[in-house]
Formats: sequence, structure tokens, C-alpha cells
Amino acid sequence: MSSPLTHFDDQGQARMVDVGEKAETHRVARAAGTIRMRPETLTLIESGSAKKGDVLGVARIAAIQGAKRTSELIPLCHPIALTKIAVEFAIDRDSAAITCEVTAHSFGRTGVEMEALTAVSVGLLTIYDMCKAAERGMQIGNIRLVEKSGGKSGHWQARSSEWPAKPADESSSPTAGAR
Repeated sequence: MSSPLTHFDDQGQARMVDVGEKAETHRVARAAGTIRMRPETLTLIESGSAKKGDVLGVARIAAIQGAKRTSELIPLCHPIALTKIAVEFAIDRDSAAITCEVTAHSFGRTGVEMEALTAVSVGLLTIYDMCKAAERGMQIGNIRLVEKSGGKSGHWQARSSEWPAKPADESSSPTAGAR
């Protein structure tokens, strides 16, 4: 019986999946995650007073770079030609948190889920790195695939019941204007 884990052969050895026969389609994946911090740290970020400068601007560039370098970081992930990466941040002052949402696009034979997830992770890690002098206790979490489309499996969207528990005030869909 064949395993649903496609990155293993019949002997259980790791392998890179052959996508050569798959149809090229427009593929989109959206991922999100959150970093929580003290309100004072969030104020530093919003005011641009962090020692290292424009935290969200640098985190946006880092997220884009992370998406572009995913196949170098995830061993069995195919290198793909990305056609678009959109990075949005939503600030939630009530819970002193920033949600990062990344949408990745490509036209190819394999999905862009890993690129979107890697971009979110790198963006949030960059926020941590740039603010750790002010606070080391920040918490990164709830990184997840929100939606994907394209390819043989078509459209998939996470139901909120599939996500880990989150506070009611956490934004799950950042708005575009939040820097």
C-alpha cells in the first residue's frame, strides 16, 4: 500500500517527488501567523522607535526573501518561479500582537504552500530579531496555511475549527492598510 506521505519511497527513504507530469496551473497559497509582545514593544514598532529602525518594513522584505529561498531551506521542496508575494501586517493593540499574512502566487507544477508558510515564519522571526533588545519574551505562534488553490487538488480553505485555539480578539485576516 502506498503511503500518503509522498516524500518517502516504498522503502521509507526520503525522495523528491517527481512533478514532471503534473499540469502547469496558476497556484496561490495564503498563510498567516502571529507574534505577541508587551504593549510597550508594540508601541516601539508602531512609532518607528525600535533601535534597528523600520521593523515592519524590514520584516516585509525578509518575508519576501524567505519565500524566494524556501527550496534552499526545506530539503525536499522544489525550487519554483514565484510570480507574486504579498505581505501584510495587522496590528492588534488589544492583545499586543502583530499578525503576518502572506499570499504567494506561481504558475507551475507544484504548490506554493511552503513558500507562503516560510515567508510568514521569516517575517515573524525578523520582527523578533529587530525587537529582542526591547523584549526577549515575545511569542511566535499559530503559523498555518489559511487557503490554497490550483493544481489537481483544487481549492482548499482552512476552517477555523482546524486552527489551534486563539484569543477572540486575534485578527485572522489582516487588512491591507496596517503597514
